[in-house]
Amino acid sequence: MHYLTVDFGSTYTKLTLIDVANAEIVATASAFTTITTDVLEGFNNAWQKILAQHPDAHYDRLLSCSSAAGGLKMVALGLVPSLTSKAAKMAASSAGAKVVKTYAYEISHAEQEEIYEINPDLVLLCGGTDGGNKEVILANARRLAEIDRPFAIIAAGNKSASYDLEEIFAQCDKKCVVTENVMPEFGQINILPARQCIMDLFISRIIDAKGLGEVQKRAELEIIPTPFAVLKACELLSKGIDEEHLGWGDLMAVDLGGATTDIYSMTDGAPSMDNVLIKGIPEPYSKRTVEGDLGMRYSLKALEDETDVKALARAYGVTPEAIVDWVERCAASPDTVAEPGSQEQVIEEALAYSAVDIAVERHAGIISKVYTPIGEMFTLVGKDLTQVPRLIGIGGALINSSDPARILSGSRFNPQRYEYAKPQDPHFYLDKRYIIASMGLLSQVAPEVALTILQREVLPI
Repeated sequence: MHYLTVDFGSTYTKLTLIDVANAEIVATASAFTTITTDVLEGFNNAWQKILAQHPDAHYDRLLSCSSAAGGLKMVALGLVPSLTSKAAKMAASSAGAKVVKTYAYEISHAEQEEIYEINPDLVLLCGGTDGGNKEVILANARRLAEIDRPFAIIAAGNKSASYDLEEIFAQCDKKCVVTENVMPEFGQINILPARQCIMDLFISRIIDAKGLGEVQKRAELEIIPTPFAVLKACELLSKGIDEEHLGWGDLMAVDLGGATTDIYSMTDGAPSMDNVLIKGIPEPYSKRTVEGDLGMRYSLKALEDETDVKALARAYGVTPEAIVDWVERCAASPDTVAEPGSQEQVIEEALAYSAVDIAVERHAGIISKVYTPIGEMFTLVGKDLTQVPRLIGIGGALINSSDPARILSGSRFNPQRYEYAKPQDPHFYLDKRYIIASMGLLSQVAPEVALTILQREVLPI
């Protein structure tokens, strides 16, 4: 049995041919994604490259993931600012949506206008624990119904408001899906039902992309968002399957891309110190964050703005002016490639280090000192990642680097910024053949094979 996995990315379409019986990768190939015409063109171009390597190559089953049509633009409405924002981002994580704005309490007319201008694909409507306040979620539903935009709505708030919500949106002909409350009780998070609804909408949208409908007909299972495939692979590698197929335990992954830097953590993130009080809502074992301003090409200028360019230049032995010049060149022509061994490659790797540093800092929990009548204590908001033993690098900027370990060292705990609970001494690994998303797809039908290949292909550096 041969499976072909295909990842339709925004730039490249990546194919992996797998011999399931022998748990081996037969071949990999990539070609430019042809989203403006028909994605099957890019698919066929990549398949021809595999045939050039292996003239007798064939596949029996097809599995696919995609980020080629872009993510769903989502806004979230809820009751309490910090809880709404966090629950919405957790639900959107890896499901194909990006939270661009969150609102708390009853939205104002100005905020109503702002949502009109944002023109989201999707609104996640939260608010109230089950049996609790429902006035706010109903008031916000009426305001949303007045906005003349064709966004879909996922209602994931107080279940006591479900019937009224359906009535409100039925009258304005807006698509509304009512699902389970993201916070049925205070402090208890229930994000999986809302995440599945977001994913269903993502799938229905990408099927409309040119050619993906035909791919769906050929595929054994539904197309899933690429970040979800990566998340599934990381979960499998971390947890394993059973006592005969053990995983690696706690781990993290950094996916350094052209538009975003994505961070994955597979750990409960419990405090590693004594005298720590946990604040905020609990975070899931499997967590992903996406930083849209930390990419290596399409958001490189934003990365420069977030970076201490002078300090970075000193650390890498280049001038700040050279970094700024390279960023401007890449912004003008995103397909610009640094020559191996050149100063530009040094700058590329410096910026990659900065992206990893900032993205992991944002992903990690924050530890703060507090003084109480019984003495000094600490609070933790988010995950304590200090004891995570393994960190995996994913993406072309790392695969093509002359020193990926130095780039990934940006993930390490910084004593000068001790409040960020980053890994203290992780061992670094590299997905050299970019097969993690592929194995996330394969894990849906052959998890043992996917785990075997992951543990063989993801190598220490």
